[in-house]
Amino acid sequence: MSSGTGQSQAVAEASGNFLLSPRPILEAVGLSRSFGSIEVLSDVSIGVHAGEAHAIIGENGAGKSTLMKILSGHLAPTRGAINLDGSPVELTGPVDAERRGIVLVHQEIMLAPDLSIAENMFLGRELRRGLTVDDREMNRRAAEAMRAFGVEVTVTAPIQRLSIAQRQLAQIARALTVPHRVAIFDEPTASLTPVETTALLELIGELKAKGVAVLYISHRLEEVKAVADVVTVLRDGKRVTTQPAAELEPLDMARLMVGRDLLALYPPRPPAPTGEPVFEVMHFSAAGFAEDASFSVRSGEILGFSGLVGAGRTELFEALFGLRKGGGEIRLEGFPQHWRDARAGMRAGAVYLTEDRKSKGLVLEETIATNLTLAALDQFQRGPLIDRAKENRALDEAIQRFDIRVGDKNLLAGELSGGNQQKLLLAKMMQLDPRVVVIDEPTRGIDIGAKQQIYRFIAALATEGRAVIVISSEMAELIGICHRIVVMRNGRVAGEVTGDAMTEHSIVVLATGVNTSEGGAQR
Repeated sequence: MSSGTGQSQAVAEASGNFLLSPRPILEAVGLSRSFGSIEVLSDVSIGVHAGEAHAIIGENGAGKSTLMKILSGHLAPTRGAINLDGSPVELTGPVDAERRGIVLVHQEIMLAPDLSIAENMFLGRELRRGLTVDDREMNRRAAEAMRAFGVEVTVTAPIQRLSIAQRQLAQIARALTVPHRVAIFDEPTASLTPVETTALLELIGELKAKGVAVLYISHRLEEVKAVADVVTVLRDGKRVTTQPAAELEPLDMARLMVGRDLLALYPPRPPAPTGEPVFEVMHFSAAGFAEDASFSVRSGEILGFSGLVGAGRTELFEALFGLRKGGGEIRLEGFPQHWRDARAGMRAGAVYLTEDRKSKGLVLEETIATNLTLAALDQFQRGPLIDRAKENRALDEAIQRFDIRVGDKNLLAGELSGGNQQKLLLAKMMQLDPRVVVIDEPTRGIDIGAKQQIYRFIAALATEGRAVIVISSEMAELIGICHRIVVMRNGRVAGEVTGDAMTEHSIVVLATGVNTSEGGAQR
């Protein structure tokens, strides 16, 4: 398929959707971007029309975020051009792009942690009443924006007190307070549960109805199918194809992304264990977030934790591992435990892989070898020094076992793709040879090929006899890999599902307290 305006118009006409303009609002023409000698984007041409949602999909490292950063003024292209309303334009930065009506919702949280939700939402464009800042009106509008996602939250609270999902919603709301003709979403639902995702997709539908052009990046292919009119696939920095979304099923998208047929996404579930629990939690509370939680997990078992944003899942496990205030009874292999910090849990044989791998799980400015051995540093010491030869052997083994794809072993952790960062975090914690492994949002922000690998790693951990707990916002993920799923609601364990009862409907009923098939509340 040829590039340029003719290509974009033909795709839009073929999609069967209305075309508000004969030409794209925003168009990339032969865009390329290099970092040093490495070209991460090569001769990519796409266009997005008014009232259209154009999805950009591909594996981690395919060039999606780089393309979006160029189109929103955060990066300059090495070659190629950007057209706005059919005319060439040179974006001098994100402020210039916003002035022209192009807004970007970043994949990473880009908010000031010490400022409130309302202050972040209007930072740099504060509302005024006379000579003073109109805090009341900003608070009102911020609350209204968050309520559009079904989230009731105190908008005067600092961002740092919010969950990752709530921060992401605040970031989306902030971007959309700018007058916009083109809205670019880079993995906006990576941290959201299905309920919040549904609210966002409805909002995108409203944007399209108003004639806004939407560019949308997501690894959730069912979501892409639901929201997109047109789909462009990138692979290794190049455009593979642009097709109407109606002609592509999620499996077709996955095959185009990875360049091969994907077999079953989820591996065979290991046999359900029947022995005594290896890890037991009784009447445990996380101050202000979770109350009176009890559960257990056996060796060789994969236990899932589900729930809506704010249900208290992450906070419960952070309290269990001494990362926030909490209290209750913990038993590991029958022995009482009290972990003042995560290191105490590690010494006992239990590890927690945080949902926020970039700021809490890895040191992005250090090498992958340093990150790999950091949690088990005493194993690599030779006197006062680090045994670099042993560290390098461990790195070679981790790269092979977890398929960490690196061209240079001296790379910094921050230079890896999201999927490879998650593999590195898993490899780091496995240096400790734990009996209990807790993984929070194991596939957030990673592509379908890497997801498949992560699921196989998790199944392998259970097969090795480890007790595995997976906290996830993706119900299909939990249903696909877990033996049992605990559902939390409003800081409490609402129930548990297993076997044939592990369905999205049964999880939603427990998570919301509402029986969606009957319209009645569960008691």
